[in-house]
Amino acid sequence: MTTEDDEIEATKAPLIEHLIELRARLIKALLAFAVAFIVCFFFAKQIYNVLVWPFVWVAGAENSKFIYTALLEKFVTNLKLAMFGAAFVSFPIIATQIYKFVAPGLYRHERQAFLPYLIATPVFFVLGAMVVYFIVLPMLVRFSLGMQQMPGEGNAEIVLLPKVGEYLSLVMSLVLAFGIAFQLPVILTLLGRIGIITSQQLREKRRYFIVVAFIIAAVLTPPDVLSQLSLAIPLLALYEGSIIAVRMVEQKAKAAKSGDASGAEGKPAE
Repeated sequence: MTTEDDEIEATKAPLIEHLIELRARLIKALLAFAVAFIVCFFFAKQIYNVLVWPFVWVAGAENSKFIYTALLEKFVTNLKLAMFGAAFVSFPIIATQIYKFVAPGLYRHERQAFLPYLIATPVFFVLGAMVVYFIVLPMLVRFSLGMQQMPGEGNAEIVLLPKVGEYLSLVMSLVLAFGIAFQLPVILTLLGRIGIITSQQLREKRRYFIVVAFIIAAVLTPPDVLSQLSLAIPLLALYEGSIIAVRMVEQKAKAAKSGDASGAEGKPAE
């Protein structure tokens, strides 16, 4: 029996112990989310003002006005905002608890392979959120403000008055969409590591992905060229980066396999 097999045997436990461990991890994760929720709800006004900054930056503070038309709409919006913020803040703790529960059942090389993807996932999600905040939202605001109509002879005044709840829903939808889209390198590299795809296949399918990237951008962004390019171009760059990453994984696996073969050849016969 190998050393790695010994590690797995040493971590085996009865079902009841696994359930107790799972309960403990879930409690810690829920406590982290609950604490983050309370803190985010307490600072909901400040957090919302941060999210509104792209609108204020484009429209100007004097022209920025948000409304709510239901008695509890602002309160419900604060609850949604607190949940949204809590998911962000508590994710590292939740991910750590998941890893600690799963890790004892993995071989050492599997744990070493799994950890980088656990770290890369939130990093790329945050990158997607930053693209939304600094690029997509200002473009969307500028596009929407351009559709206003000033009063004149025979014309009614048409002005943009965003609702607090609808604006938050738009921000959450865009952040979620871009955050998931930016997981492309993580997913493709993982698929390449387990041998489902190769860097050669990704290069051959590049022209198809270009079309797919622009379709995704057209669906997820406002109907103007700049907003669509703001998602399509990063997706194409991430795809090219994924090809490089998968190629590096292949080279590393090939080098490791060659090293194992050399070691086996050099081992004296018993």
